[in-house]
Amino acid sequence: MSEEPTQSKEERKQVEREERERKRLEKHDLGQLKGQQARGKAERFLTRTTSGVIYAVVTLGCLLAGQITTTLLVCVYAWLCCSEFYRMMRMAGRMPNELIGLIASLAFPIAASFSYVWTGAAVYVFVTAVGIWYVLTPRANVSDVAVTIFGPLYTSLLFTAIVYFRGTDSSILGGVFTFAVMLSIWANDAFAYIVGTRFGKHKLAPKISPNKSWEGFFGGMIGSVLIWVLISVLKLSSLTIPAAIITGIVCGVFGVFGDLFESRIKRSVGVKDSGNLMPGHGGMLDRSDSMLFGCMAAAFVLRMGGFL
Repeated sequence: MSEEPTQSKEERKQVEREERERKRLEKHDLGQLKGQQARGKAERFLTRTTSGVIYAVVTLGCLLAGQITTTLLVCVYAWLCCSEFYRMMRMAGRMPNELIGLIASLAFPIAASFSYVWTGAAVYVFVTAVGIWYVLTPRANVSDVAVTIFGPLYTSLLFTAIVYFRGTDSSILGGVFTFAVMLSIWANDAFAYIVGTRFGKHKLAPKISPNKSWEGFFGGMIGSVLIWVLISVLKLSSLTIPAAIITGIVCGVFGVFGDLFESRIKRSVGVKDSGNLMPGHGGMLDRSDSMLFGCMAAAFVLRMGGFL
């Protein structure tokens, strides 16, 4: 009489063990085990950090080396961004003239290294070339023309602010200053992420970028302003403290807009990243979206304020 209940209890334990093992295997296959998730997060963080460090080191090296290497660097970045932009536009059903557009993406930074008069001339030649292509190509429509022209203006012409900053001082300090300007954009992103993940409750643009919050936005402004105040304190520019604060805010605001603008493009074509060039970051346009608008906005503020 006593053996049967004992046997039944052992059988139930065996069934429970088998059920636990089955659930564990299911979670393992889905990557839902705590160890797997922790390892995955660590690997993603390491991958993102490594690619980010390589990007920053290459950028800093070219900026410090001089105007020529800076121009070449911007040419590479602009070409990659423009290529990714055109890829997304093809996914949206547009047929841009990539040959003319990519040539323009290289021409704008080179022209900017001489003067903005040359840049204006490059823009004129580019628009004219696209117009000629449109006239001679019956299959092309106005949307294709608009996308062809917008691509280099967005991904390359705005990037010429980096060339402009570097050209303000031919010494190594010019490279340090230019890197500090770029650093203000990265600080904006970093502070926004840290503050947003910890305190973010109010969505900034839920339909475009659900993870962004107003708390993160203001945290990012703090990061941007801190770097610009350091630029003033370290005498990397003739900026006064009040002017540095204003520049930091403007740079940060337009940097966030650049991020949202590219997010809107990606959402419209149904992709998460513009490319896969930089592991952990996505494409070059993903890495540069804030830089494009933020740095150009800073260039205008400093130029109109008489600090450049």
